[in-house]
Amino acid sequence: MSKAVLQAGVDIAGLSFDPVTVSEPLMWLVLAAFLGSVAVAQYDKRLARPVGTVGWVLFAAYWLVLAPHFILIQKSVVEGLGSVIAVPLSLYTGYLLWHGRESLLVLTRAIGVMGVIYVPFLTIGPLRQTIIEVVTDQVAFLMTLVGHDPVVVDGLSYNGVEITSKQYPYENTFWFDGTDRPITYTIILACTGIGSISIFAGGILAVAAPWRRKLRVLVAAVGVIYVLNLIRNLGIALAFGLQKAQFFPETVMTLFGLSDAQLVSYYIVDRILAQFGSVIVLVALTWVLMRELPELTVIVEDLLFLVTGTEYDLGTAFDENQSEPNTATPGDD
Repeated sequence: MSKAVLQAGVDIAGLSFDPVTVSEPLMWLVLAAFLGSVAVAQYDKRLARPVGTVGWVLFAAYWLVLAPHFILIQKSVVEGLGSVIAVPLSLYTGYLLWHGRESLLVLTRAIGVMGVIYVPFLTIGPLRQTIIEVVTDQVAFLMTLVGHDPVVVDGLSYNGVEITSKQYPYENTFWFDGTDRPITYTIILACTGIGSISIFAGGILAVAAPWRRKLRVLVAAVGVIYVLNLIRNLGIALAFGLQKAQFFPETVMTLFGLSDAQLVSYYIVDRILAQFGSVIVLVALTWVLMRELPELTVIVEDLLFLVTGTEYDLGTAFDENQSEPNTATPGDD
């Protein structure tokens, strides 16, 4: 969106590298290990544990490599902190799995399914372009509903001005006339909600529950996430493009190391309000989904144990919604 966030590589201890490029081969290794663990678990859970452990160690390396990208390049507090925390948590998960906590095979399966959903959008150009441009069109439509006539451009430049934050020449950039220079808000894959959708889909599809009930919950989760993501993009685009959140500009510029005052609105609305708000919404959504699909508690209980070191029994909170264990009710078939 500006030269302040265009840096691709980072320099650490004299070593210069692009975190995203380095993380790509690790991503494939992680996915292979997790899916391998899922396949082996069908026949021998004891053998699946070491395969899954390798996957979690590789997952820790993946987040370690990506952490500089979120911290130094994206300047995202939520994503940066999350990637740093993910490193020891992944190693700890691998340690517990290696030492016999087989319930973590469900979490391992969830991450594998998540990768199967997300990676194609990340690596297949036409698929990535389609979802990005569909989301862009829908956000543009929402803008017209609230009284704005957005200018949406394709290519890597417009009116002779290079859109330097843009990686692909898709029709996915909103163009605004800024006070000092034009302001552009480009919808990228991370703005489509596919990341959050794949996380929830992975968890829902990984647990042992009747398929009809899982699909019902999946459709509801995808719908809620998708709609809320469109609203999030609408708010960020208008607040940034129209400079509606220029609060405490000097403080924000110092905090995020910005040199362009026009970016203040973007960092306030996206990096602070939207990202922290998304965490709250996704936690609330998880709680609601567990009421409809109590089998999800096995994943949440393991996550809580990893973070707090305390065992939780969330299943008792949803007893009224749960039928006999492993028994499908007539409405679930």
